[in-house]
Amino acid sequence: MLEAFAAAVDAVLASGETLHGWAARTPNARPLRGRDVAYATVLDGAPVVVRHSRHGGLLAPITQDLFLAPTRAPHELDVAIRLRAAGVATPEIVAYATYTVMPGIERADVVTREVAGRELTRPEEAEPLIQAMSRAGAVHPDLNMRNVLVDRDTAYVLDIDTVYFLRAGDHRIDQRNRARLMRSARRLGR
Repeated sequence: MLEAFAAAVDAVLASGETLHGWAARTPNARPLRGRDVAYATVLDGAPVVVRHSRHGGLLAPITQDLFLAPTRAPHELDVAIRLRAAGVATPEIVAYATYTVMPGIERADVVTREVAGRELTRPEEAEPLIQAMSRAGAVHPDLNMRNVLVDRDTAYVLDIDTVYFLRAGDHRIDQRNRARLMRSARRLGR
């Protein structure tokens, strides 16, 4: 199946389009809110989300979508594979593309399978996810109510490009992830 995605991505890129630009122009594109607009669309017959990588935080107005090569995309793919192997639910990354702006500076788009879930409404819904992340040793510095989708009884963690790993079982992992999620819940009044 990933080979089919590769062929479809190659066709988009060969046309001179970026993946994000292509997704925005597909007839069935649905804009999704976040740091920037991502698009839910269909790639090779499968529902996907195409996101253009952007910086957050205080320097975001300056750095915007520019990253030192090789961008965060390869790291995000590695994290996704590691999380999924450890039993942490996260959307499967099916492709990414980087675009050279100048030597050493790039932009990137990431394509994931779409999870047809809803935004987290109560922090307790993420408890199994928090525990799985702790077992995996994963710390998510931007874990918030909007970065978790719930599909039936499974909570999926999103925006994993800044996730880092400590020794599994380290008590700081659970504390950091839980504190970050609770801060977001308080800010949103949940």
